[in-house]
Amino acid sequence: MELSAFPEFLLSAFDRFTVLAMFCTVFALVLDFMKRRKNCQNYPPGPWALPFIGNILQLWKKHGNVFSFEFGWTNMVILSGYETLKEALVKKSEDFADRPSLTIYEDVFRRVGEGIVFARYGHWWREQRKFSLSALRNYGLGKKSLEMRIVEEAGFLNEIFEGENGLPFDPHFSLNNATSNIICSIVFGNRFEYQDEKFLELLHTLGESFVLEGGFWGQLVNSFPFIRHFPGPHRKIFENQETFIRFLQETVTEHKVLWDPNEPRDFIDAFLAEQEKMKDDPKTSFRESNLIGTVIDLFAAGTETTSTTLRWALLFMVLHPGVQSKVHEEIDRVVGKERKPMLEDREEMPYTNAVIHEIQRFGNIVPISLPHQTYRDTEVMGYTIPKGTLIIPNLSSALFDENIWSTPHQFNPGHFLNSEGKFVKPEAFIPFSAGRRMCFGEQLAKTELFLFFTSMLQHFTFLLPENEPRPSYTEAEYGITRSPLPYRLCVELR
Repeated sequence: MELSAFPEFLLSAFDRFTVLAMFCTVFALVLDFMKRRKNCQNYPPGPWALPFIGNILQLWKKHGNVFSFEFGWTNMVILSGYETLKEALVKKSEDFADRPSLTIYEDVFRRVGEGIVFARYGHWWREQRKFSLSALRNYGLGKKSLEMRIVEEAGFLNEIFEGENGLPFDPHFSLNNATSNIICSIVFGNRFEYQDEKFLELLHTLGESFVLEGGFWGQLVNSFPFIRHFPGPHRKIFENQETFIRFLQETVTEHKVLWDPNEPRDFIDAFLAEQEKMKDDPKTSFRESNLIGTVIDLFAAGTETTSTTLRWALLFMVLHPGVQSKVHEEIDRVVGKERKPMLEDREEMPYTNAVIHEIQRFGNIVPISLPHQTYRDTEVMGYTIPKGTLIIPNLSSALFDENIWSTPHQFNPGHFLNSEGKFVKPEAFIPFSAGRRMCFGEQLAKTELFLFFTSMLQHFTFLLPENEPRPSYTEAEYGITRSPLPYRLCVELR
């Protein structure tokens, strides 16, 4: 090649590269447009989305009670306000009863089944939910036996707190252990000691998973599935899932050694018995793989949300000593200091009941619920939403609705008391969500919250440590749940 022709060759190569780059850019933009195109009239309005990333940078700005967003290439509709949530989740409950397919759980579902919480709406979900509710009742839910089990566990928890000898400590994992022991007694037939290092590590893994799966990295993987194959912080999600699955598989294997179909001891035994009974039905959801998925749901749902609520409870008590004193007075008057609080006392303790409900409201434990998906084409508040659209129910909007709560942004037990001091529960109080997908562990959670809370407050005064920063309830850690930042407190025997 002659030297004089070299610049012309470079220019020609540059032109070809420029044309190729322009073609690729146009192709990508057209693909992005096709992915975002909505063949639907009267679709909920939403802000203009950036190519490829959608509305990631605007996600928490409110644009109305029914508005659309794009997270990457995922179309979603966010529902806010109690009346909107009521129309969608209650009046049109089946229309909004489906769950989306989430990349972060694909491997789990392939290996251990869909369980209940994230199962697609249909025969399997109905069969597993019906069985699980029945089994929970059979093994104590709503019965005196389970109530006594919770009271006993509350005693163990109080011993741990008393053992701190008035020194500052973080109650996080003791509360986790206490609440998990209740669901463990139902599912596994046994509890775990508070010093069990293997179990404590499992609880740590569970808490970390709730933060990662519901946080930025989990949502990024769900929106851009190819990211899962690259290294990064999101890989911890899948490592934690593997740890949890391995623990439960080992537990079930050990359990089966002493299994007697004629004498079921717990939830696992009951599932195995149902599996044996339904083994010839090709459509049955009672498969051993799905047992692990269902147990994961029961264990996770029965541990994290209740313990997180109790963590908020103790934080609010040390920050509002006047409220704590009034709870002490009511417990002393109704229960006394010798007898253990029981569920039947709740009717005679309106103030304490109001405080527990306000903890749930103001703590805002699950701000946006779990994602739903439309089961069929439907309408809400006059807008058309196509089948298969990801739905985000904004429960916070109901719990902080200024048209319902007199002081929505203050911790105020008076929200649940009438002028006569009797307990009342506004219709917009929906921390467990509503409709067909509302938390099926609501009754268990309510029972645990009352018995653990009253037992702790009967025995202790909770205090802020001296010479330590005052904890804040305006800051929190967000994942699947909204958790208080780590804090320490002191206990003083009453």
